Amino acid sequence: MSSTEEPQAKKRLASIDALRGFDMFWIMGGDALAIALLTMLAIPGSATLAKQFEHVAWEGFRFYDLIFPLFLFLVGCVLPFSLDKYRDEPKAVYTRIARRTAALFLLGLIANGLLKLEFDDLRIAGVLQRIGICYGIAALIFVHANLRGRIITIAGILLGYWALLRFVPAPGGVAGDMSIEGNLAGWLDREFLPGKILEQYYGFGDNEGILSTIPAIATALLGTLAGSWLRTSRTDLQKLGGLLAGGVACLVAGYAWGLSFPIIKNLWTTSFVLVTTGWSLLLLGLFYWLMDIIGYKKWALPFTFIGCNAITIYMCQRFIKFDYMSEYFFGGLASIWESQSTLILLIGTIAFKILFLWFLYSKKVFLRV
Repeated sequence: MSSTEEPQAKKRLASIDALRGFDMFWIMGGDALAIALLTMLAIPGSATLAKQFEHVAWEGFRFYDLIFPLFLFLVGCVLPFSLDKYRDEPKAVYTRIARRTAALFLLGLIANGLLKLEFDDLRIAGVLQRIGICYGIAALIFVHANLRGRIITIAGILLGYWALLRFVPAPGGVAGDMSIEGNLAGWLDREFLPGKILEQYYGFGDNEGILSTIPAIATALLGTLAGSWLRTSRTDLQKLGGLLAGGVACLVAGYAWGLSFPIIKNLWTTSFVLVTTGWSLLLLGLFYWLMDIIGYKKWALPFTFIGCNAITIYMCQRFIKFDYMSEYFFGGLASIWESQSTLILLIGTIAFKILFLWFLYSKKVFLRV
């Protein structure tokens, strides 16, 4: 760990929990709510803005493409805080890392339908699986590498991944092919990734496939740099300035690199890593300024409820029928105001999810994996 970190800085940052909740809000229905609101408003530019809440088909970047990398960035960001107490207990830290990695991977398989026991149709890759892998590897690197070592590792991952996709062709293809059908990462998934490949967005490879997981580890490691920065003895304004400066630098580097190495989420290209890290740093800076510097926290309470149980709601919304609750309580209103029935029911569904998370938060019930 970096010698500039302040061992006594154990205060939990409200901004990290709230930003994690802000990120998760869009996954638990905020995207559909935003689209419905913009459709209702029907003001100039609303249709264009609504597209920001959908993934880009392939090359490019929209707000919704930030959701997953922001979560991974925050996974890395908390490592300097969560692993600090284990710095003198190597057995305990390895046990913790192994347990959390395995638990996240298992939850991901359950989310993909493991308990249906239809193994031929089971998708092995997934969001929680990638989070688990990135957490485990980033945590081990964090434990064993100082600040300089982590920076060198990140640079090596980003440059190495760029070189692979730029100079190594898929069998029967050409080097540097970044198309949906011809890229190297997709070929590796089709040939070697066990289980079913997700066809919803990509089809020729998995969104959370083998090769693209490598640069995702760099996203988590970049988060550890931010977490270490926030644990230094520098002033709050110096920390804020560092986050903002880092964010701008990553955006400039990412968009510049994107001119020759496209920004593609499904491949998690190195330009995508830098662009999403840039926006993540700027958002973290904004939340840090609002909540941890000037103390303006009440506005973010719903996000805090979500952020403290983000994995809980990610799993629970698969089997708790919050939409049925919304239909039961607000179905009458929706039938009267038929033109806005979708919006009403969406608001109800999200409200019940937040109430559920508020109840867990008030009882201090948190999923610890």
